[in-house]
Amino acid sequence: MPTVLLIRHGRTTANTSGVLAGWSEGVGLDDTGQQQVEGVAQRLHDLPLVRLVSSPLQRCRETASALVSGRELEVVTEDGLGECRYGAWTGHSIKDLAQEPLWKIVQQQPSAVTFPPSPDFENESMAQMQARAVAAVRRIDAQVEAEHGARAVWAAISHGDIIKAVLADALGTHLDLFQRITVNPASVSAVRYTESRPFVVRTNDNGASIEDLRPPTEEQARASDATPGGETGAAD
Repeated sequence: MPTVLLIRHGRTTANTSGVLAGWSEGVGLDDTGQQQVEGVAQRLHDLPLVRLVSSPLQRCRETASALVSGRELEVVTEDGLGECRYGAWTGHSIKDLAQEPLWKIVQQQPSAVTFPPSPDFENESMAQMQARAVAAVRRIDAQVEAEHGARAVWAAISHGDIIKAVLADALGTHLDLFQRITVNPASVSAVRYTESRPFVVRTNDNGASIEDLRPPTEEQARASDATPGGETGAAD
């Protein structure tokens, strides 16, 4: 039973500007995001990773580049780990999307959500998103075990909603409850798949940082909605 590290990309310009990036091109890490992923790379430096698989999107490839530095590995991209295909929501501000009727369904019953079509971006349902992400992780995990044995460790670099969906599946939690899971930028979660069940070893680990444990601001304390695409992380 290999261990898969589910690593979210570092903070991006879209995160800080409150835009749902989706599959938009040209969305890279900001300065804080670069520092975050370099910190993750340092933390994982002595961990013998046998494979690094990344979403094809720029922010994940930049994160993977930091993690692969100093290792005799190549980064492999996998569409199944790519961001949710938000269709017509892509590129819009979170503030504006929160006024859409679909927003409440995203929060309360994501298994019933199909994002609206767009001429520029593909769309999919959140159930389809979860199915293809879980299938990709399980398929690669089986390949890793066949090639490197049950004690191997590998990393999947992906996005907030994708990692939340994979964790929900591993926890045996219905997709309608996956918004209860938090996955911050540059966080590390870990799952081991066995013949009997998956084991969730770690979730949303940001290392030595205690920022997420600090009392929330009044605005954060009042907020109850989850952000499509994933949270932006603690403020600077």
